[in-house]
Amino acid sequence: MDAHSGFHSLHEETATSLPVTGTLPEWLRGSLVRNGPGAFSFPSGSSVDHWFDGLAMVYRFTFDPAGAGNGPDTVHYRNRFLRTDAYDEATNGRFEGGFATGETTLRSRLAGFLTAPYDNTNIIAERIGDAYLALTESPRKVRFDPNTLETTGHVEYDDDVPVGQLSCAHLKRDPATGALVNVDTAFGRTSQYHVYAWTPTGDRRHIGSVDTDKPAYMHSFALTPRYVVLTEFPLRLDPRRFLKPGRQAPFIEQFEWEPERGTRIIVMDRTTGDVVAEPVTEAVFGFHHVNAFERAGGTEIVFDLETVPDATTIDSLYLENVRAGEMGAIVGEIERFTVELGTETTRYGSGDPTVSREMIYTDGSALPTVSPTRWCRPHRYVYAMGLDTPVTEWARRVVKLDTHSGTVQRFDAGGDYFIEPVFVPAPDGDAEDDGVVVTVALDTEADRSRLLVLDGDTFEERARTPLPHAVPFDFHGRYFPELRAASGD
Repeated sequence: MDAHSGFHSLHEETATSLPVTGTLPEWLRGSLVRNGPGAFSFPSGSSVDHWFDGLAMVYRFTFDPAGAGNGPDTVHYRNRFLRTDAYDEATNGRFEGGFATGETTLRSRLAGFLTAPYDNTNIIAERIGDAYLALTESPRKVRFDPNTLETTGHVEYDDDVPVGQLSCAHLKRDPATGALVNVDTAFGRTSQYHVYAWTPTGDRRHIGSVDTDKPAYMHSFALTPRYVVLTEFPLRLDPRRFLKPGRQAPFIEQFEWEPERGTRIIVMDRTTGDVVAEPVTEAVFGFHHVNAFERAGGTEIVFDLETVPDATTIDSLYLENVRAGEMGAIVGEIERFTVELGTETTRYGSGDPTVSREMIYTDGSALPTVSPTRWCRPHRYVYAMGLDTPVTEWARRVVKLDTHSGTVQRFDAGGDYFIEPVFVPAPDGDAEDDGVVVTVALDTEADRSRLLVLDGDTFEERARTPLPHAVPFDFHGRYFPELRAASGD
């Protein structure tokens, strides 16, 4: 395998039980479900140009510790392509394009948004009500069976919540209420960001909408107990482009970097839908909000965001670049933003909200996460892929950042390249880092990936499981404690 073989295509689908070296915690009995691009070229002759456009493949890792009474520690593993419209088109040689692949008219692309939006949902898996869904930046959501990973259809909503043509890929869950929040972008004469929420039972309600003259590219947003925070980067799309005739560049290339606009921070009240602040800071770009919380009686909002200087990071992820090791623009830094809303009497109109910024990690990061027990609450620890700077290779390690002390723990054993670390909290744990960190490492010499379980406190290896093949570099995972071995393996 070459140094960047994580960008290869995997066509094999497997269901198997795997041995564990080391010891799994007795309480670790649920499933990690990961999602990402599984193949970039297909026997039909179709292929994609960009990492973000690989065909969606879902992976399930079900932990079965010996303490559960089922013999030795075992991991039940399954991987499967989502059978979407995009999958059918690619495997039949009719794939016309995606996020950054293929030329088409934007008018045709908009028509597709309105009738049958792009469904290559390769970014993350979520549970909404009783449904397990694969998501991307299209409002089209693909339902799958959480046990077999079989695709079971698309999800449509019959309600009066306004919809858009793009969605944030990352929904935000409030662990205190169970509410799940998302943001859609609607293109039009007056474009809007629509903010809405699901109840724990899966019903939706509209929170509020915000006008924008040129919608920004937003992959995620921030959530606190009282507020939704949109980070409107100056990577903008003029909706009038949809009216231009003729074939044009891929969709993402229609967005233009306009640094003179700065970055608008839109703070919306989750109850009323009112915009209570919209300060502007310097131009910046980023994909992933790490977490957000409130302090000073709710008059300050703090959110950590992984930033990059500008939007060239998207261009750096074309396959011809990453396979050649030209991925310098993907390296991120973790930055803390503090929005001062003012006093209770000035927060809703008078007074001048401000935003300040503090760099808290500069050594090179990607795909940062925190413990789900800290969502919408102050957090101390951030887990991320660690990259060298300047970047010529994929992540050689995973890191644990202590935001209080600034110290960093690193883990780089068990493989050559690592993907996103996911923290799984111990059910009865007291400390924030009482739990385990789960990641996957690629061993290029063995042409094989390994699932690794690290101690959340010491950041040392507790267990590993060899996978039956080399897994392509994917995007995001969620741990579902309710998906146990007895439910389907």
